[in-house]
Amino acid sequence: MADETKAGTPWRDDELDAIVADYFEMLEVEMSGRRYVKIRHTEALMAQVGRSHRSVEFKYENISAVLGELGLPWIPGYKPKRNYQRAIFDAIDRYLSGHSAILDRLPAPRPMADPPDAVFVGAPPVLPPAKPIPDRLRRLVRKFDPVERDYRNRSLGRAGESFVVDLERRRLTQLDRSDLAHKVRWVAAEDGDGAGYDVLSFDPPAREILIEVKTTNGPVRTPFYLSRNERDVAAERPQEWRIYRVHLFATDPRVFTIAPPLENVVYLRPETWRASFDERPGHS
Repeated sequence: MADETKAGTPWRDDELDAIVADYFEMLEVEMSGRRYVKIRHTEALMAQVGRSHRSVEFKYENISAVLGELGLPWIPGYKPKRNYQRAIFDAIDRYLSGHSAILDRLPAPRPMADPPDAVFVGAPPVLPPAKPIPDRLRRLVRKFDPVERDYRNRSLGRAGESFVVDLERRRLTQLDRSDLAHKVRWVAAEDGDGAGYDVLSFDPPAREILIEVKTTNGPVRTPFYLSRNERDVAAERPQEWRIYRVHLFATDPRVFTIAPPLENVVYLRPETWRASFDERPGHS
């Protein structure tokens, strides 16, 4: 039963801690592929914190929005809403700081149920400069940087590459080119990193496709790193080179593709610098 005296009042820290913990409990079940009933969680939270059904559901949606900014999966059914109570950022910070394994968790392996053509989606449009996000949220994103986290998570990267290899083989088989499907190569695993792409595939006329796989558990607009080598190969072989951006990997994997010239479809900003003591090529 909702406590009428709390209607319209800000959530206290203990209430926010309770709903954030409950959200992550549901998310853990979601990522494991097990069944659960959302309304039971909502009713239990209502009884615990004395908030209305509408207030609890809205706060779940606030959490989804913050997790999307952090490049983390969020629960389908709780569509992100960004009309935040600022204290939610601190509650999520407290939870993630105490449960850091969540940040690099891989989803449980699941069979790929969707046909290949259903996995591919359109790339998000490049947007003009957006309204700045709240300072506290900016600090939270900087602390749990999704770009750096995805880049360093080699297990996630390998899992995404394996996903794309299987996807490409299924795609070509579906197109009656099983001969080409057998030639798809996981270059990064077989030859090591450094080629400037991860997977060698083909289009139906047997032209090569050089696929650089970028994987995130986050939503479609999660940023990613691009190395100088990858950018150079994209410029050298623009007809063949592609980014396959795998997103929502933990819950409902989808892929969009990006073709050169990259400047037409993404903002490219220098973020790292190579420091050396020699100005010769190859040293800077």
